[in-house]
Amino acid sequence: MNNQLYGKLIFELSHPGRKGYSLPDNGVEHYELPAHLRRDSDAQLPECDELTVVRHYTNLSANNFGVDNGFYPLGSCTMKYNPTINEETAAMPGFAQLHPLQPDETCQGALEVYYRLQQSLAALTGLSEFTLNPFAGAHGELTGLMIIRSYHIERGDDKRVKVIVPDTAHGTNPASAAVCGLEVVEVKSRADGSVDVDDLKGLLDDGVAAMMMTNPNTLGMFERDIPEIARLVHECGGLMYYDGANLNPMLGACRPGDMGFDVMHINLHKTFSTPHGGGGPGSGPVGVRAGLEHLLPSPRVVDDGGTYRIERDDNVIHVGAFLGNFSVIVRAYTYILSLGKENIRMVGPLATLNANYIKESLKDVYLLPIEGLCKHEFVFDGLVDKSTGVTTMDVAKRLLDYGYHAPTIYFPLLFHESLMIEPTESESLDTIDGFIATMRRIAEEAATDPEMVKSAPHTTPIGRVDDVLAARQPVLTYRQLVQ
Repeated sequence: MNNQLYGKLIFELSHPGRKGYSLPDNGVEHYELPAHLRRDSDAQLPECDELTVVRHYTNLSANNFGVDNGFYPLGSCTMKYNPTINEETAAMPGFAQLHPLQPDETCQGALEVYYRLQQSLAALTGLSEFTLNPFAGAHGELTGLMIIRSYHIERGDDKRVKVIVPDTAHGTNPASAAVCGLEVVEVKSRADGSVDVDDLKGLLDDGVAAMMMTNPNTLGMFERDIPEIARLVHECGGLMYYDGANLNPMLGACRPGDMGFDVMHINLHKTFSTPHGGGGPGSGPVGVRAGLEHLLPSPRVVDDGGTYRIERDDNVIHVGAFLGNFSVIVRAYTYILSLGKENIRMVGPLATLNANYIKESLKDVYLLPIEGLCKHEFVFDGLVDKSTGVTTMDVAKRLLDYGYHAPTIYFPLLFHESLMIEPTESESLDTIDGFIATMRRIAEEAATDPEMVKSAPHTTPIGRVDDVLAARQPVLTYRQLVQ
């Protein structure tokens, strides 16, 4: 790699007067912007030739880590492979060049994709109908809670404003409830992360609007008491909300609708392999049981005997101007069709197999606080040998030297040195064995040369950074850097 370019900002490669373009005179008369729209001084933009720009951003891209170039065992995030065929389908001109205001008759293929994905998600989850409007998982949570709130208001039950959330829940659960104007009530968990039913019983009253649950829970363990929990919540007049963040191990094995859940969201970027990370793109479809369909947000796609149309209703909630992130929806439907009924039922079991294989292969050197069969993910509490002083952070940094993205660390908060690992079903046995061998090697290094692990990473462009300083005094512009 060219050392003159490597590790430099585009501003540092800038030279006055250099250009990366040459535009011919198009004969269009120059237009002068009104004075009140013009800058007082020129924007401080980098001036580089085209080849320097191309090399700079190509070198930057080589430093990015993604599922396409390495194992990404990020627990709770389900970083599965997004197949190239998904991208090719989404890029087809008939899909990529649509406009959201086109007449329905000019985009029947796109509307059919919307409708068929809605039907597919309903079949896979055991619910009655879905909306694809929400743009992210958290947006889906908010939409689902708005539906639940509408349900109670429609019945004249205005006092139901409490949402019960386990203490192990993803942070978006209480946040979504608060944004929806609801009161968050925390229910305690047992040592294995499952909901403490006895504690739940004392929280149930006629003010409960819903209970939010993730299954498997944040520790990757299946919530075995869901039938009883659903009965208790329903008996007090509340609804059950399923956080679909951990749906992947359930796919093909069981369905939230059959467990007693009334409303749920799905993260298409997790369970259905669409792009993930960097804050987007996203999609958080929301499904409901029979009897709640009329509360789904508008607009929606309906089938009029083989002709598809967009139906709008100003009397129900709106969560977006149009019909969600269409390109992500195309990718998800492509994924479902690629697997088919025969293979999609293997997603959950294979994800579970991979997770348990890693867990059992490493539990002699990494502390396993909860024994037993996990589902898609599991949590270690750091190394078994604590005497070396090597922390979970150190292990995560050392993994970078071996070409692996680190698992999720210090979450969930139930353990001091949490190391959450999720391999998904996409990875081969060779990849998983290589990861296991590396994790064992790091454990050995921690015992024989702990300082090397504590000072990792050693092979990355930037070494161990000061996380606290970066958070408290972030350098966000080039001008800050040179000052």
